[in-house]
Amino acid sequence: MTALATTLQAFFTDRLVRQRQASANTIQAYRDTLRLLLVFAADRQGKSPVRLDIDDLDAPLIGAFLDHLEHGRQNGVRTRNARLAAIRSLFRYAALRHPEHAATIGRVLAIPPKRFERRLVTWLTEAEIDALLAAPDRATWTGRRDTALFSLAAQTGLRASELIGLTRANVQLGAGAHVSCTGKGRKQRITPLTSGTTAILRGWLAERAGQPAEPLFPTQTGRALSRDALERRLAKYVAETQAKCPTMAKKRVSMHVLRHSAAMRLLRAGIDTSVIALWLGHEQIETTQIYLHADLQIKERALERTAPITMKPGRFRPTDNLLAFLEAL
Repeated sequence: MTALATTLQAFFTDRLVRQRQASANTIQAYRDTLRLLLVFAADRQGKSPVRLDIDDLDAPLIGAFLDHLEHGRQNGVRTRNARLAAIRSLFRYAALRHPEHAATIGRVLAIPPKRFERRLVTWLTEAEIDALLAAPDRATWTGRRDTALFSLAAQTGLRASELIGLTRANVQLGAGAHVSCTGKGRKQRITPLTSGTTAILRGWLAERAGQPAEPLFPTQTGRALSRDALERRLAKYVAETQAKCPTMAKKRVSMHVLRHSAAMRLLRAGIDTSVIALWLGHEQIETTQIYLHADLQIKERALERTAPITMKPGRFRPTDNLLAFLEAL
């Protein structure tokens, strides 16, 4: 076996699983990235993946692979950078095991992430959320399930992976009603429920029955929903809502948009951003600042508090020849 093959195997079994104890989602993301890379490199180098060596994955090939992701697979810049992060993690591990390939590894590690435009977050207003939650047909079992699911998502801001991972035991509807989950980075957190969400979940649990360890929002066969199925259900209801709520047609609504909507609800209620970060399970409070940028009402209130400018507007006129020279540049 080549140095790449043995290093790749040890990277997963030793580095990720034993040393870092990476989550299943992290391992899956790294696996998908490196599988795509090996297929691309094997086609470029004319070798089977098992015969590829570290020097075959040099910086020009990695750069071509990243371009292939963007233009061939139509991936966004964020996805490109995430794939690059996985590749760099592998090469940092390889640097310790194979110093003889230091030149190739160093050039790959020097590849920078690509900068991208940071757009304002998309979120739903109260009227749009109400229209979305009214879309499922509550006369059907799936409609009642989806009403409970999306009501919980819009109120708590749970991630899609957290929602589909919930079990019946994660929901407590007595005094101090809340939902508990294990989120990103294996962080456990508890999110309180409003009376409206509690009533919807109480009705759903009475119909759902089952054992505590079973999925809270299952498919008709009893298995947990997949993320793709969740997004498809949401897209279906968004399309049905657009006729009654035209503003929905101007927004690309995903499960993460419901998470943003929950954060904006809290922000507009006057909740401090540090509390919102805890609510959403953010690793750093700076991540929550994106909601401050998105809320125009906060900026308008700040503008209202600004003292009127009484100084007569005018243009600076330098009184010194040197200043005049600099001003003319």
